[in-house]
Amino acid sequence: MDERTALRTLAAELPAAGDDAAVVDELVVTTDMLHETADFPPGTTRYTAGWRAVGASLSDVAAMGASAVAAVAAYAAPSFEEAELAAFVRGAREVCEAVDAEYVGGDLDDHDEFTTATTAIGRTDDPVFRSGAEPGDVLCVTGTLGRSAAALRFFERGDAERGNDLFRFEPRVAAGRALAADATAMMDSSDGFARSVHQLAEASDCGFAVESDNVPVDDAVDDVTDNEADYWESALHFGEDFELVFTLPESALETARAASPTPISRVGRVTESVSGITLDGDPLPDRGYTHSA
Repeated sequence: MDERTALRTLAAELPAAGDDAAVVDELVVTTDMLHETADFPPGTTRYTAGWRAVGASLSDVAAMGASAVAAVAAYAAPSFEEAELAAFVRGAREVCEAVDAEYVGGDLDDHDEFTTATTAIGRTDDPVFRSGAEPGDVLCVTGTLGRSAAALRFFERGDAERGNDLFRFEPRVAAGRALAADATAMMDSSDGFARSVHQLAEASDCGFAVESDNVPVDDAVDDVTDNEADYWESALHFGEDFELVFTLPESALETARAASPTPISRVGRVTESVSGITLDGDPLPDRGYTHSA
C-alpha cells in the first residue's frame, strides 16, 4: 500500500492521529523522518538539514495553531563527523530559536545513509483541526509556493548556495497562532498545495474552488521553469514548502491579515462537497509529494 492508504489504515486504530499533530492535554506532538536519498539533494549542508528537519516538525505545530515549545532529533549516519554533527545541531537550534522554541537534544545511531527523525512539542488550549471548513469560507495560504521545487533545480544545476537558501524556511508558528482564533480548518503544505486542499476537503466533507490568479508563487520558480505546465507543477504539486493552507470566514480575512506576520493570500472559496476541487473551473488533480519507503 502507498503512504496515504497506510495512514487511512492506521487511522482506525489511532483516533488521535489524522491531523498535523496529535493533541494530548493541551500539548501537540508530532514526529517526522527524513532520509538523505529522498529528502536532501547532493549539496545540502548539514546545517540546512538540521534546520529543515526540525523545521518540518515545527511546521506541524504551526498548523495546529499552537505555540512551539521544544524539539528533539535523532541523527543517524554511516560515521560521525564532528563538523557535520555540529552544523546539524546549529541548524536545529537556530530554527527553534526563530520560533521561540528550544532545541533540547536527541539521539545518535549508526545507519547506512544519513537519516534524521525529529519530534516537536507545542502548546494550545484551542487547536485548529482539518475538519472545520464550511461552504462560504475562504481558502487562504501563507507566504509563497514553489520554493522547494526551485531549490531542487538549483541543486541540480550545481548552485548549492541558492538551493540551501531556499531549503531553509521559517516555520509559520507565529502566523498559526495569529490565525488560530479565526481559522476553521488548517494544515501545512508539506505534501503540496493541491494535495493539502484535497486532504482538507476529505476531512471537512466539502469542496474547493481555487483561482490560479490569486495563488502566490515564489519568484524563484520563474528562474527555473520555462513553460506554464512546469511552473504550475512546481507551485501546486511539488510540495515541501511548509506554508499554512487554511479556511476562515470571509468576514475575518482582513483581521487575520492584520494579525499575521506572514502575508496571506486568498486563493479560493469553500464549496459544497458535490462541487469537488477545481482550479479555474477545471478539476485540480490530487497529486503531490509522497514519502518513499
